[in-house]
Amino acid sequence: MADDYHGITSLTGPGFDGFAITPDDGADLSQVTRGIYLGQAGDLRVTLAGGQTVTFTNMAAGGIHGLRIRRVWASGTTAADMVGLC
Repeated sequence: MADDYHGITSLTGPGFDGFAITPDDGADLSQVTRGIYLGQAGDLRVTLAGGQTVTFTNMAAGGIHGLRIRRVWASGTTAADMVGLC
């Protein structure tokens, strides 16, 4: 899995690329995100770049969340229409 931002301490600049995310309990994303857009609000279960699996409850739709994600889990995720930013 590519991680173009490993070791970079500031990720405040705009994203330069994006990809649709389909939650999957068995596979990591092809790229670690630098942010995620949610088209529909809900819970988001993810494995972060550092390896921790956490669930963010009641995530808002329509904004970019600054999360470095390696996996979005199908189980435990109710948010939808996700776009990973890199």
